[in-house]
Amino acid sequence: MTVVDTDRIEMADTSDERTLDMMFEWLEPTPEGFKVEIVEGNIYMSPQRDTHWDVIIDIIEQLRARYPRQRLKSDVRIDFPGRLNGFASDVVALAEDATKDDKGRWRYQDIEFVAEVISKETADNDYGPKKATYATAGVPVYVVVDPYTGTWHLHTIPKDDEYRSVLSLDFGTPIDLTSTVVGLTLETSGFPRD
Repeated sequence: MTVVDTDRIEMADTSDERTLDMMFEWLEPTPEGFKVEIVEGNIYMSPQRDTHWDVIIDIIEQLRARYPRQRLKSDVRIDFPGRLNGFASDVVALAEDATKDDKGRWRYQDIEFVAEVISKETADNDYGPKKATYATAGVPVYVVVDPYTGTWHLHTIPKDDEYRSVLSLDFGTPIDLTSTVVGLTLETSGFPRD
């Protein structure tokens, strides 16, 4: 005897066209202390760590010399170009005339600076698809901070899906952003290591 599950057949026939809004709704509520991102349609949930947060707040405090608090964001969803890219970047600095889109979200077109602090579980995203997406989006300054290696990586001059200029140095060496839209230098000697 064969049993046919008509519910399963109907589901298989429906479109599998997912949206970022739909995917984020599936994940609510997010467990406290976790960050959720969707990168190229894949869901990533990672716990926040003290070291991670200490670097983030250090960068934000230094950026306050140039950006008012309202233009600095951390772990706020911003949708990026490409298929299903909803990032909650560690640090984002927005342009002075930044506006929200019709859904009440900040627009990637208004981003002047992004910093990502490496987590072991999602490091490949920060060095790979997210970096390519930030370049495609035209984000002028992208910094990756790696507390595991004690290094930082400055990416500038976006073109297509890559950055034409990359500088990697150790913690303790300042990140000179004076020739970029950011217009200041970030001290890294206080960045903790994991």
